[in-house]
Amino acid sequence: MCDACVMNAVKERMLSRRDFFRTGAATAAAATVGVAAATPAALAAGHASVSDMTHMVDETFPTFFGTPGIGYDKAFDFAESGFNLYNLTVMEHTGTHIDAPLHFSADGLSVDEIAVGSLVCPLVRIDIAARAAEDADTQVTPDDLKAWIAANGDIPDGACVAMYSGWGEKVRTDAFRNADGEGKLHFPGFHIEATQMLLETGAASLAVDTLSLDHGISADFATHYAWLPANRYGIENIAGLEGMPAAGATLIVGAPKIGRGTGGPARIFAMV
Repeated sequence: MCDACVMNAVKERMLSRRDFFRTGAATAAAATVGVAAATPAALAAGHASVSDMTHMVDETFPTFFGTPGIGYDKAFDFAESGFNLYNLTVMEHTGTHIDAPLHFSADGLSVDEIAVGSLVCPLVRIDIAARAAEDADTQVTPDDLKAWIAANGDIPDGACVAMYSGWGEKVRTDAFRNADGEGKLHFPGFHIEATQMLLETGAASLAVDTLSLDHGISADFATHYAWLPANRYGIENIAGLEGMPAAGATLIVGAPKIGRGTGGPARIFAMV
């Protein structure tokens, strides 16, 4: 049989199977009208919902350096080959992503070496959005942490301490990087004194809804250099914090398991 005939036969089988599954799904949906869907096992322990905490990433997503963080090279096209496939060129630190300890240390853990137990973590949301709306250079301070502790109790062991600045609403606009006339960036981050305070706790990670754990105009990346070499990790460009409570949610961090990686794009969920 000729190659073209084989390919056409494969396509026909694919289409017929797709129609079969569509029909089956519609029949199943009709049969369950008025019946509550079963609760996923992960929610049975006390969580009621799952929220996506990840931005969609493509070549339009802002990056710290201002250049696209991902490139697409289409190696196969469905019309010609019967399937689609891209070769991707991805900067590790683009979109919603992990900063592994190796990112800012000579011999810290690479992203594949982060203990899986630390990727499921209580979420601590530190809300500085009102202040950030007035001052793009504001930072999470020890006073912010003390206020959270006074209202919610001690920082839980293994927690991800996340800065909510409201910056996620600016994604895909120039205001997200917020570069001035000299090319300096202006967005919130963690003050080194708050970072040092958290190093005295059992927190496993820091998260920000901006491009960097340090605020944009940082000249020394003090928080990166303090936090990551302690073999704790960071999350940058986290999404969805506006819908999270100050305490009580659980974060599921889908860190990529890439050997020698200093980080990488991640799919992150929160159970509330």
